[in-house]
Amino acid sequence: MSAVATRVRARAAALSLSLMLLLLAVWHVATRPEAGTATVDPAYAALVGNAAASGAKTPFPGPAEVGAQLWQHLRDPFYDRGPNDKGIGVQLGHSILRVLTGFLLAALVAIPLGFLIGMSPVVYRAFDPYIQVLKPISPLAWMPLALYTIKDANTSAIFVIFICSLWPMLVNTAFGVGSVRQDWLNVARTLEVSRLRTALQVVLPAAAPTIMTGMRISVGIAWLVIVAAEMLIGGTGIGYFVWNEWNNLSISNIICAILFIGLIGMLLDTVLARAARLVSYKD
Repeated sequence: MSAVATRVRARAAALSLSLMLLLLAVWHVATRPEAGTATVDPAYAALVGNAAASGAKTPFPGPAEVGAQLWQHLRDPFYDRGPNDKGIGVQLGHSILRVLTGFLLAALVAIPLGFLIGMSPVVYRAFDPYIQVLKPISPLAWMPLALYTIKDANTSAIFVIFICSLWPMLVNTAFGVGSVRQDWLNVARTLEVSRLRTALQVVLPAAAPTIMTGMRISVGIAWLVIVAAEMLIGGTGIGYFVWNEWNNLSISNIICAILFIGLIGMLLDTVLARAARLVSYKD
């Protein structure tokens, strides 16, 4: 690594750290008792039937309180004391499993279908109206139908993840395959290379970066959607954890869960970003 790149990294890290310290300082000042604004109105507590609705306001936690709660979660993340008392690691594990299952099922459908659509103008024209109609539909709109037909909350959540993961991968795969340079295909045709071999040895390497971009977009959307889906289905998962802690008016736990959601999302994106760099194709 060059000296210039090292200096840039050091400056970026210093700026990032400064921004974090500034945010923590503002947060601390805003949530001091004398500030008088860091409260949750008891009317909200009444909506969830919490005891805090008796008249006293629930204070909004400061960074020290959230940090202590975060440490408690990290000390024992995998405990299981019953349906409504599971560690943050258990809840995240359920969510990650649902996301990966739905995501991989979507990949098994979207990538081969995207290849077919991208390599055939006739198939593209036939499928395009359906894609344009179904793609804008919110994934959560499918949840009632999934619950009615599948009759299982966990499988319904996986189905919703499948739906939301499908379209970015399908569209990007079709675009990547359709954008392969025509002269490469002409050379393969001249050499009488079979269509299957052309797809695997010419089209796939060329389209791989675009396909990986679609997968990266899909996993990000899937991680966003699973939180909302689990709020609807209940039971387990980080989305259910957030909603359950809101019912308990545990704002510290909600903030901790938000931090974990962001970190896991960043981790998933980083893994696929590294995979995308590995398959990047250069002329």
